[in-house]
Order: sequence, then structure tokens, then C-alpha cells
Amino acid sequence: MAPVAGGGYFCKEGETVKPVAFEYCRPETIAEAAGVLAQFREEAAVLAGGMTLGPMLNLRITRPRVVIDVTRIRGLDSIDVRGGTVATGATLVQADALESYVLRREVPLLALALPWVGHFQTRNRGTLGGSVAHADPSAEIPLCLVVTDGAVVLRSKRRERRVPAREFFLGALTTARRPDELLVAIEWRRAAPDAGYAFEEIAQRHGDFAIAAAACQVRLDGDGRIAVLALGLGGAEDHPVAVETKAFVGRVADEGTAAALAEHAVQSVVAMEDHVADAEFRLALSRELIRRVLPRAVADARLRKERLQ
Repeated sequence: MAPVAGGGYFCKEGETVKPVAFEYCRPETIAEAAGVLAQFREEAAVLAGGMTLGPMLNLRITRPRVVIDVTRIRGLDSIDVRGGTVATGATLVQADALESYVLRREVPLLALALPWVGHFQTRNRGTLGGSVAHADPSAEIPLCLVVTDGAVVLRSKRRERRVPAREFFLGALTTARRPDELLVAIEWRRAAPDAGYAFEEIAQRHGDFAIAAAACQVRLDGDGRIAVLALGLGGAEDHPVAVETKAFVGRVADEGTAAALAEHAVQSVVAMEDHVADAEFRLALSRELIRRVLPRAVADARLRKERLQ
């Protein structure tokens, strides 16, 4: 029994689907949760929504001594606008985030991506923090966080620290979180009023793990040329990839630029391979998705600029 690249698990006939015995802890404060993490470190597992941890426990992929249920900690499901950022608590449920007017206004890329996350049943339990902490290479929420240049807030018994998203995701199911740290919040940059956004992915079925995904944000100058551009790929490598786009600033936002951007992006990608897709297929999908999302983000930016006039 093992996880496979791009998400999902194989279960062989005769394998157990019952977790090992563990202690269950339901702290009421962040300080209490951090204290338990400081004591058990690598032997602790944090439960937020349980959409991933539950199956991993049942299949014995993870065998913690203690499970720390943080769902009852007050304030961890908040949405707070703080200057130029929006902070979402770690236990904010994905369905609630999707319905939030504040997030649709301030973090439109996340609002575009959330309908692609699993199914409505899983979004009713899954959390933003759980997805970010799990760090699946195909996950939509981490990809959006990287593209919008967000950050992750971690709390230990000793201190709090803030890690930029582009430094947080280190590999498949691997992050910069230390064993004694609890992910308490995600910080998103507030959207510029004239910026445009687009998100799209390709999976075997809607709601499945993405084989490839692309997210884009763009701002245009007075001549309709690209002034600011951010692009990211999910499902291609073992972590969400932020594409270097400086060479495309100042260019006309047309189909030729989209095609050139797609070729430029895939040249730096070391694509994954698994039972669903080989590296060549993932790169081909990534090219196509970039050709789609850039024009859509540009159209969105033009529409938003018109509304501001």
C-alpha cells in the first residue's frame, strides 16, 4: 500500500483498512495544540478536515501515536482582511471559502480554483489549511497560493514564523513545516482591482486529482501590453511550480505570446510520471493549459479595467 504521484492510493487485496491504535487529543487553543506537537513531534498527526488523513490512517500509510484534532479551536476558521493581505484560518472549510464574498472579491484566483477541488461532499469537510499542509503535487489550493505569492503562518510552542509559499512546498507531501509547528493561517495577497485571473486543469474525471493544472494572473498597461504576469503549474512536478515570466512583461497579450509562454514554461519543468500519465503527456497538457489560461486572464483583466473606468 503506497501513495502514487499526483494523488491517490493503491490498495492490494488482503491489506488492512483499519488504523493502528493512537491517542486522540482535541485541544481548545493553539497554545495547547502546539504543546502537544512539541511533545510528540514526528509521532503526531494533525486532523483538520480529515479528507486525506482519514484514508491514510485506515490504510496505515501514517501511524501516529497521537492525532491532534484542531477543528474546535476558536478562530482557526476565520477570514481576516489585514492591509494588503487576506488571512484565512487553517480550518476554514473549502465550501465556506467558496461561498465567501470576501474571498471572491479579494482572492479571485482561489474562487476560480475551488470548484475544481474534489467534489461538493469533500469540500464540505476539507479545509484550506489541510490541503496546503498535505502538499499534494496536484492540489489546486497550493498552486493558487504559489501563483498569488502568498505565505503560510506556522506556530510552535516557542514562536510564530511566516514562510513564503514558494519556499514552503519542497516536494510531494513534503513542506518546510517543522515537526513541532502547527499551520495556523494562510496569507493571500489582495487582488489588484484591474488584474485578471484564470484557472484550469485536466483530470480523468472532474473531481479527480489533476494530471495537469495551470493558474494565471495578469495586469495590462495602458497600451494593452502585459505589465504584470504570474503563472503556475500543478501536477507537472512534485510541487507547484512558479514559472519565471519576466521576459514576457511588455509583450502584446496575443495568441503568439501565449504559445511562446507555454514553450518557455515547459522547458524548465521536470515532469512526474505515474500510472496515469508519463512525463511527455504531462508536458503536452501543461502547454495546452497555458495557451488557454493566459488569454482568459487577459480577457478578465480587460473587463475589470473597463468596469473601473
